[in-house]
Amino acid sequence: MSASISDFFENWGPDIWEALIQTFQMVGIALAISILIGLPLGVLLTLSGSGKALENKFLHQILNLVINMIRSIPFIILLFFILPFTKFIAGTTIGVSGVIAPLVIYTAPYIARLMESSLLEVDRGVIEAYEAMGIKTRHIIWHVLIRESRSSIILGLTIATIGLIGATAMAGLVGAGGLGDLAYRFGHLRYQADVMYVTVFILIILVQGIQTFGNLISAKLKKD
Repeated sequence: MSASISDFFENWGPDIWEALIQTFQMVGIALAISILIGLPLGVLLTLSGSGKALENKFLHQILNLVINMIRSIPFIILLFFILPFTKFIAGTTIGVSGVIAPLVIYTAPYIARLMESSLLEVDRGVIEAYEAMGIKTRHIIWHVLIRESRSSIILGLTIATIGLIGATAMAGLVGAGGLGDLAYRFGHLRYQADVMYVTVFILIILVQGIQTFGNLISAKLKKD
């Protein structure tokens, strides 16, 4: 048994390691860009709502419509639907570079919605107290809204990260690389079940680790 496991990792170790690195690259790059887009978008979505500091019904409705439209499209369909756009932006539709655009388009609106949900949990009375003292909106955003909801924001980003990992696995269908591509090409198409099992095991460990880490950080921020 031990010899069999040793032979497996001797044969597949480099491929699995490369696929894992590619998955980290896709998740890391797409998550960073999605946060840069999604968090401000979530703040704008929250503050443009009825009765909020930057109330703008037209803008709020447009943002809601766009976010809901994108979120209603399953990632695998979105992936194929925007192939021409991806080709235009990245110059390719395969590999890590070719999947960043669809990953960001899929994840950023999700983060924005999670951000909105977190910010809406902040006690309205606290916000009104700061507004009554004449504190500027930009300071309220950072020192009140984000600070008071940071624990919830971390949990939201944890959920988004796990969803992004699942999306990178589906991206393997278009040759994006990563663990999904490895499992599809070898585990599924070539009926090599051992590759599939190891890939699933790695994904489970990865997701469990991220969820545990996110929970710990969220709990720590909640106590502070």
